[in-house]
Order: sequence, then structure tokens, then C-alpha cells
Amino acid sequence: MMKCDVITLFPEIIRPVLAQSMLKRAGEKGLLDVRVHNLRDFTEDKHRTADDHPYGGGAGMVLKPEPIFRAVDAVRSQGEPVRLILTSPQGRLFTQPLAFEFSRETRRIVFICGRYEGVDERVREGLDLEEVSIGDYVLTGGELPALVMMDAAVRWVPGVLGDPESANEDSFSGALLDYPHYTRPATFRGLNIPDVLTSGNHEAIRDWRRKQALLNTLKKRPDLLNHPGRAEENRKPLKDLGKERGGKLS
Repeated sequence: MMKCDVITLFPEIIRPVLAQSMLKRAGEKGLLDVRVHNLRDFTEDKHRTADDHPYGGGAGMVLKPEPIFRAVDAVRSQGEPVRLILTSPQGRLFTQPLAFEFSRETRRIVFICGRYEGVDERVREGLDLEEVSIGDYVLTGGELPALVMMDAAVRWVPGVLGDPESANEDSFSGALLDYPHYTRPATFRGLNIPDVLTSGNHEAIRDWRRKQALLNTLKKRPDLLNHPGRAEENRKPLKDLGKERGGKLS
């Protein structure tokens, strides 16, 4: 089971998504346990204030440290070990390998969702946390990144997907983009599916898919082909593919 907590000012963003599609099925199967915590529940003033103006002036508001620390203390008080994740554009980039790592995490993964101009720096200084980003851009808050990370990770939990091979064949799972997919009808508006896919020759189909994945990656994300540890294994297939196509890989 993958176990998560989400600490957020806007639990209403998180809960509806957890009640849909794969995340819902994972929860119903007992393979995903997510607890959503409203940050305002850990404030102590009558206005339930969780943010304030930044010291030194400037635009925007900053999340106060006290509610975040109290929320983390409350999660820890349940007795389970935790892994704290602060959603932040300053963090390490979330990748498929990290998604797999999350799926095998035995601790509760606690997502602290940033908002506004960010969190009080003492949250970083006082909590043993990791900062993780889903990309080099800024979002309104950390709720969507938390959902993205849970969605990507829970796919790797055994039993979540109907076909256990689906996660293994996803883009990035093998450091390549996915191959093209087709379904019925075989002909649509003059566009036909490749003949090999109806040949019944499974070896030829696997070979076609591997080559298409290489071509797709070369066209859209050539940087992945030179990924450390993968460049050597991709060199020969690319060379063979180039020979087949008369030296042209475009």
C-alpha cells in the first residue's frame, strides 16, 4: 500500500480528484491511503490565519510556520514514520524513477503544499524535508503537483493497474518515449494502421514498437537518448535503424 498525507489550505482541490478514476480504484482496493489535512485546522486564532505579509515588505503572502509544524506534528503523532515532501519550484525534478521510488516507500509520504509566495523559510530549516518540483514553472499552489506525484507513483503499486505491464511500457519507464498506439477501426479517413500490427507476428510487433519508440524519442526528446547509463544501450539500435532507413533517422 502507498500511504500519503496532504497538508493544504485547499483540501477541496485534492478530495474530488481522489474520488475519480485510478486513484479512486486504488483506494477502494486498499492500495492507496490518502489523508487530507486542512492547514487552517492547525491555526490557533479565531480567524484561522495560515498566512501573513512577508518581513521586509514585498508583494504577496507567505504561509506561516506554526500551522505547518503543528500539522506535521499531528501526522507524526500517529506513530508511523514519515517522509516529508515540500512541493516547490526550487526542488529536485520529479521523474519516473522518483515516482517508482515513491510507490515502494514504506513510510507515509507527507506532501506539504505551498501557496502564495511560498512558505516561511523556517519550515525548510526546522523540518527534515525534501523539496520536489514537477517542472520549471510556477503554479498557484502545490495541490496539483501533489496530485501529479501521487498519480504517477500509484501506477507502480502492484495491483493498481488492470494490466501489470502497462506501467512498464509507459513513456520514460525505459528512458524512451512510448511507441504509437492504434485501435479500431483499421482505416479512418484514409489513414491506415501499420500492417505489422495485424500480422499476428508478435516478434515483428515487438521489433516495430521498439524502433518506433526510438524514432519517437529521437524526434521529440533526443536528449533522452544520451541519458547517463542509456546512451550505450541505445547506440546500436539507432545505428541499425539508420541502416534500415538508408542512413536517415528523420
